[in-house]
Amino acid sequence: MNDHRNTILAVILSGIVLIAWQYFFVVPQMEKQQAAQKAQQQVQQQAQAPNTPAPDAGQAPQPGTTPAQPSQPSQQPSPTTFVSRDAALAAAPRVKIETPRVSGSLSLKGGRIDDLSLTQYRVTVDPKSAPITLLSPSGSPQPYYAEFGWVGASGTSAKLPDANTEWKQEGSGTLTATTPVTLTYDNGEGLTFRRTITIDDNYLFTIKDDVTNNGSAPVTLYPFALISRHGTPHVEGFYILHEGMIGVLGDQGLQEVTYKVADEKKSLSFKVTNGWLGLTDKYWAATLLPDTTANLQARFSSTPVGTSKNYQADYLLDAQTIAPGATGTAGARLFAGAKETPLIDAYDKQLKLNRFELLIDWGWFYFITKPMFWAIDYLYRLVGNFGIAILLVTVLIKLIFFPLANKSYASMAKMKNVQPEMMALRERYPDDKVKQQQEMMALYKREKINPVAGCLPILIQIPVFFALYKVLFVTIEMRHAPFFGWIKDLSAPDPTNLFTLFGLIPYDPSQVPVLGHYLVLGIWPIIMGITMWVQMKLNPAPPDPTQKMIFDWMPLIFTFMLASFPAGLVIYWAWNNTLSVIQQGIIMKKNGAKIELFDNIKSTFARKPQS
Repeated sequence: MNDHRNTILAVILSGIVLIAWQYFFVVPQMEKQQAAQKAQQQVQQQAQAPNTPAPDAGQAPQPGTTPAQPSQPSQQPSPTTFVSRDAALAAAPRVKIETPRVSGSLSLKGGRIDDLSLTQYRVTVDPKSAPITLLSPSGSPQPYYAEFGWVGASGTSAKLPDANTEWKQEGSGTLTATTPVTLTYDNGEGLTFRRTITIDDNYLFTIKDDVTNNGSAPVTLYPFALISRHGTPHVEGFYILHEGMIGVLGDQGLQEVTYKVADEKKSLSFKVTNGWLGLTDKYWAATLLPDTTANLQARFSSTPVGTSKNYQADYLLDAQTIAPGATGTAGARLFAGAKETPLIDAYDKQLKLNRFELLIDWGWFYFITKPMFWAIDYLYRLVGNFGIAILLVTVLIKLIFFPLANKSYASMAKMKNVQPEMMALRERYPDDKVKQQQEMMALYKREKINPVAGCLPILIQIPVFFALYKVLFVTIEMRHAPFFGWIKDLSAPDPTNLFTLFGLIPYDPSQVPVLGHYLVLGIWPIIMGITMWVQMKLNPAPPDPTQKMIFDWMPLIFTFMLASFPAGLVIYWAWNNTLSVIQQGIIMKKNGAKIELFDNIKSTFARKPQS
C-alpha cells in the first residue's frame, strides 16, 4: 500500500513539474518567438511605408469632478507611418542632455523629454554594441516620452502650451548634472510660462513649472504630467515578471496593469494621495514621482490611434487659481533609467516615496528574494564575480540549513541500515499489506526513523530555487554578468549545445518544429544532470520497479528542463547537488551506513542477466 502510494505521489509530482515547466516556460518562449517575428514584420512594413510623420497621440488629462477621463485623440483615416528616429529628432530644435550615465536631448517643441539613451548599458554583451535607447520622440518607430504642463479648467479660454508649442531656451548650453536648463513661452495673452529642468547624477529629472499672470483677470489651471508610449511594446511574456503599467497609489497599494488588460479596460482611474506611477520593462522604467502630499487624479489608459495603440500613465494635480500679477508653481519628477536595486532603494528613502522599491518585481517570495540579492551583491563586491558569489551563497544556505539537513540525512542513513529488515517484512507478509504497513511503522518508531525525512532537503531547496531564479531573471545587476569560460551572461541560458557538437555543426536545432525547445542542451545543464544522477545513486534503488524507473529518468528530465534556464541557476543547482553528495556521504559514514555510490553506478551499466 505504501509503495503504491509513493509511486502515485512520485508520478503526480513529476507530472506537475513537467506541466508547470511547459506552461510557465515553454509556452511563453513560443509566444515570445512569435511576438518577435511579428515585430520584425511590422518593422519591415514600416521601412517600406512612405516617410510621413506619425500623428501625435499623447493627450494631457482633462480636469473634472471625478478622476481624469480619457481624452480621445482624433482617428486617423490611414495606418500610422513613421520616419526614422534620426529624422524625428531632427524635426524640432533640441537641447542636449549629457551626464555620465545618460545622453540624449529634450525637444523645444512641446518641451518634452523624449530622447534618452543609457550609456552604461548595451544591447548585447559586446561592449561595442549600441547603448540602450529608452525614450524616443513622436514620429519615430517607437515613440516613448514624458510631457509636463497645464490644462485649463472648464470654460477657460486661455492659450496654453501643448505638444506643438515652440519653447525658447534661456541662454544656451547642455542639460547636465550641474547645469539646469530653463525654457520659456509667452502665450501673447498675458500668461508667461517658465520651465526649469534639472537632472541628478543618475536617472532622476526634476521639473519646475511656473506660470505668471500678467493679465487683468484670474486664471484657473491644473498641473499635469504624463508618460506616453505608442504601439504595443514587446514584452518577455513570463508569468513571473510584470511588464506594463505600474504604480503604488496611496491606500490602493501596488497596481500592476498589463498592456492586454489596459486594452480591455481602456481607462483605469484613481483618486489618491502619496502615489507614483509609470511604465516598466524588465530592466528599464519611466515613472512619474509627484510630491507625496499631492492629491492625484491618476490614470492608466489605452487609446487607439489609427491601427496602433497609445499607452499612457498620467496624473492631474489640484487646480491653482492665479490672480493677476501672481505666479503659480508646480513641481514634478521623472525617473527614466535602469532599475538598479541600490539606486531604487535610495530614491525610495531619499524622496520618502510610497514603496518605490516595488518598481522591481521581487515576486511572492519577496522576503527571500531581496535578502538573497543583497547577499549575492555583497559577496560580489568582495570577490568581483557574480558566479562565485552565487556559489558562496549556496554554501551559506547549506550552513544555515545544516542542522535540518543533518537530521534528514541521518534518518535516511538509518533507513538504509534497516533495509534488510524492511525486505524481510515484505517477504513475511506478502499478501497482508495492512499488517506489513503496521510492522514497518513499528520498525520506524523503534529505530527513530522519519520516513519523510528524505523530502526535507528538496522542500527546503524549492523556495530558495525560485528566489534565486527570480533574482537572476529580474535584477539588472545580473544582466550580462559573466562567470568563467563560455558563460558571458549568468542571466541567459548556457550558449553551448550538445546537438551542434558544441559549435562544430553550423545550424540552430532550436528552430526545429515541435522538438526545437528540447534540442538545446549546454555543458552546464549536462554537468547539473550528472551531479543529480550521482546524488540519486548515493541511495539504494527503490524496490518498486515503477518508482525506480521514475527516479532513474528524473535526472535526464531535469537536465532538459533546466537547459533553457539562466546559466547562473543551473550552476547553482549543480554546485548544490555536489555539496549535498559530500554532506550526505559524510553523515552516512558517521551513522555506519554503507556508501554504495560506486556499486549503484556500476550496477546501472552492468549487463542484465537474461531470463
